Amino acid sequence: MALLLLDLDNTLVDRDAAFRSAAVDFLAEHGLPAGDLPWLLSVDASGYASRAAVAGALAERYGDALPAARVRAFLDHGASSRVVLAGATRAALATARESGWSCVIVTNGRVVQQERKIRVTGLDALVDGWVVSEGIGIKKPDPEIFRAAALRGGMSLAGAWMVGDSPHADIAGAGALGLSSVWVAAGRTWTEESYRPTHTTPDVASAISHVLASAA
Repeated sequence: MALLLLDLDNTLVDRDAAFRSAAVDFLAEHGLPAGDLPWLLSVDASGYASRAAVAGALAERYGDALPAARVRAFLDHGASSRVVLAGATRAALATARESGWSCVIVTNGRVVQQERKIRVTGLDALVDGWVVSEGIGIKKPDPEIFRAAALRGGMSLAGAWMVGDSPHADIAGAGALGLSSVWVAAGRTWTEESYRPTHTTPDVASAISHVLASAA
């Protein structure tokens, strides 16, 4: 057996699409301009902006027109309740486990949101465990979160692979531990010069397939 570490947002699930869908409905439900969608997406920064920063930006822009409780509900459950798991990703994970790989999700974020995504999509039945940064007080690319994930999967990091979409958090983090990695490009071009992934693929299903083929 070997260990396959996988990022969650914009790797296993399309978090940006889920947030965009939630944001469209949020603006409509509160009578806010639909034209504010690009602004809201930029504030969110693909989930890299803190919850407090997004809440603060919404409060500053809309003031009393937007109850704080509605903002909290949107940020806590908007995207996390809308994420879906692609059939190809589901099949790739099943194949990995059937092939003897221990699959563990390693994700930065808040426990309540990330675990909701994992359960809503059925990922909880497709992986051997997960580690959420808030839950252990360590964020990628800190090496300790990868070590914690290996422990959660009952595996050694020797021979492990990391699959993710973030150059800094996922690929640099894996590289610091000497792990092989696959970058999920999703149409982007690699721009970092000081480090590189072992391999690049357009999506997570093809990334998992590459890992399995490389280990065959």
